[in-house]
Amino acid sequence: MRLTDSEIAPPREVAEQPVQTSEAADNARAAISVSRRRRMLGFALAVGALATCILLSFTIGSQRLSIEQIVAALQRADSEAWTIIRDLRGPRTALGILVGAALGIAGALMQAFTRNPLADPGILGVNAGAAFAVAAGAAAFGITTLSGTIWFALLGAVATTFAVWAIGASGRRGVDPLRITLAGVAIGAFLSGITSGITLLLPEVFDRMRGWNAGSIASTPSAQIGWVLPFLLVGFVLAFAVARPLNAVALGDDLAVSLGSRIVRTRVLAIIAATLLCAAATAVAGPIGFVGLMVPHAVRWFTGPDQRWIFAGSLIAAPVLVLASDIVGRVVLRSGELPVGIVTAFVGAPVLIMLVRRRGASAL
Repeated sequence: MRLTDSEIAPPREVAEQPVQTSEAADNARAAISVSRRRRMLGFALAVGALATCILLSFTIGSQRLSIEQIVAALQRADSEAWTIIRDLRGPRTALGILVGAALGIAGALMQAFTRNPLADPGILGVNAGAAFAVAAGAAAFGITTLSGTIWFALLGAVATTFAVWAIGASGRRGVDPLRITLAGVAIGAFLSGITSGITLLLPEVFDRMRGWNAGSIASTPSAQIGWVLPFLLVGFVLAFAVARPLNAVALGDDLAVSLGSRIVRTRVLAIIAATLLCAAATAVAGPIGFVGLMVPHAVRWFTGPDQRWIFAGSLIAAPVLVLASDIVGRVVLRSGELPVGIVTAFVGAPVLIMLVRRRGASAL
């Protein structure tokens, strides 16, 4: 039996399939290579910006210090420059790095487990809850030291987080990002009003909380920073531990369950981590807003949607924003300084408007 040419030759679709598969693989490899280069470039720029901010934080202030003076102070511990670095600018810079990293990762956590691009410790009312608890503790018990306020800040942050989450998760549709945002704004405004009333009715409380309530990293002694380090370390460890499961949560609850992800466990750990980070940062520096909102969005431009890279990028980029705002606050006024919380508010308000107006803002 003689076969025809059409029976001998393979179909055109089958013959061209390896070529198409090879082209798709090459395109995928090229896209991955571009993504890696962009990520490496983004991290290199972030590290460079952080190093620059650290250097400027040591040099800029009421008394300017040159690089030569800083190097000489590090070699000679009995100079005036060394006293300034050891007692003032060193603790201030370290605190800016810790607070920035805590707020940046807390914002990334909240945006991930709520799937809400506008989630942030300030917008969701967590900072306001911690500030209210600290004001209540100072008014009722006279507690103003960091060793005591950290526990009140933690209590206020936990209560506010679960209240906002309970309101946002109520209803037939489950967790609603819009409802969570509205609940956070409403609860935050309510608690901020009570906090303002407490500080105005009790002038002594107001005097002790005036700088803290504006969000400042200028006047915290280095010895007190150790009180918040355990909370920050636990929060950082938990955040990076749930980074991979949060990638599955971002796909939706049904798909995450089908992939074997434990949604409830992941969200509970994420809430605990975000609460610890927010409470520690607020207790030591006051309520600083918009850092957790802006930084994760900026970091996604070069990291992509992987939460592990977003957390790593926020760990570096958020201190840049806090330190840069602190440096601007030192030089913008001749007669004094602007607290870092006021500077971040000036920068964050336009960014928030831009994110709300963006069509793709909901895509995390």
